[in-house]
Amino acid sequence: MSALVASRAETASFDLMAELHRREPRFAAMGLIMLMLALPTAFAALVDVRTVGGVNVWIKPLKFQASLAAYLLTLAWFAAFLPAGVRETRLYRLHASVVVALVGLEMLWLMGASTLGVPSHFNRDGGFFETVYPLMGLFAIGLTSATLVYGVLIGRDRHSPLSPAFRASLSLGLVLTFALTVLAASFLAGGQGNFVGEAGSAAHTVPVLGWARDGGDLRVAHFFATHAMHVVPAFGLAAALFLPARQGVLAVWLFAGAFVAFTGLVLFQATQGVPLIG
Repeated sequence: MSALVASRAETASFDLMAELHRREPRFAAMGLIMLMLALPTAFAALVDVRTVGGVNVWIKPLKFQASLAAYLLTLAWFAAFLPAGVRETRLYRLHASVVVALVGLEMLWLMGASTLGVPSHFNRDGGFFETVYPLMGLFAIGLTSATLVYGVLIGRDRHSPLSPAFRASLSLGLVLTFALTVLAASFLAGGQGNFVGEAGSAAHTVPVLGWARDGGDLRVAHFFATHAMHVVPAFGLAAALFLPARQGVLAVWLFAGAFVAFTGLVLFQATQGVPLIG
């Protein structure tokens, strides 16, 4: 019985990856590469005891690999909701290829910093990593631009077979991911680090997420911003299932507004040195 369950799970996983590749092969392939990279990175974290800021040097690239995998595979799934014919255009293929290349450069930068045992972010040693840090910020905006493109295209598609509430949630969630992420990331980049106040002790953080529990942490707002593309469409799907079309669209807009307010509140809370989870 256990062998049968394992076999069916393996088949389902293969079918899912095949479907993602059919929808958007570039994002699906790079998302899979991020997942594959996570295995040796996790092993490196187990055997390499070096730390940066009290945290193992391999934790940051490991987190980014998980985050980028979720980002790319979600976009690959959402590609099926783009207007007919868009994925076949030269401009779309070029933009998708650029996004994938930027993801690769971002990961190369993170893995390089971990290999050398130096900070990738907020590096103030006057060397290479401090010099390229602003450039990496531009690359991050570039790779996040896929959500803006997807959101606008889906929102403008008046011939979409999707329910109005779900289509609105996809469009809003994707556009908000870009807007809120750029806002939160800009706020982060403009400071001296992730923490506000006396925060920053590795011993006083939220497990797995690593958020400070003894002061403000600007990464919290960044986390919620990047997941607007998951949270808002999930609500939109529920609204489409349980509400009439007009009420469903209204509910999606209200929820999206509440999500923006919540993310802004979390950001403000962090600037005041107050942790989300104390």
